[in-house]
Amino acid sequence: MHIRQANSSDIPVISNLATKIWWPTYTNVIPDEQIEFMLEDLYSEVALMSQMDAGITFLMAERKDLPVGFAAFSLTEPENLVYKLQKLYVLPTEQGKGTGKMLIAEVTNLAKQAKGKVLELNVNRKNPAFNFYKKLGFEIYQTVDIPYNHFVLNDYVMRKSI
Repeated sequence: MHIRQANSSDIPVISNLATKIWWPTYTNVIPDEQIEFMLEDLYSEVALMSQMDAGITFLMAERKDLPVGFAAFSLTEPENLVYKLQKLYVLPTEQGKGTGKMLIAEVTNLAKQAKGKVLELNVNRKNPAFNFYKKLGFEIYQTVDIPYNHFVLNDYVMRKSI
């Protein structure tokens, strides 16, 4: 397994991975219409370039030189040194192999190097990944309902000291 920082040439790969990962991940969690909307809004090549341009750092996970997952993070509360794990997705075939854990470890390491104190993330309250995050030491910080276009994101905000 190799984890590296992504760059703009990786955007088509990230977009493709998102499509492959989102459908099996969210089919029983949110409506199909919402999956389609969010894939276009957050994972189109234009949207991903905009996120990179805004300072979000993307990481790629590769196994035998093939992309199998990605993560993204950024500093969201400079005054409190809070970094946010914006995205963490691995192919269904990679789940349970430690790929997600390795991506979080790398995000944590990079945030620590930048003097970060807290790593935060949002997870849908119905997403089984909630239990994965709990095992890694994240705790519920807030329960939120976030208006998002004509949808509502029913999330837990989870935090972990780093």
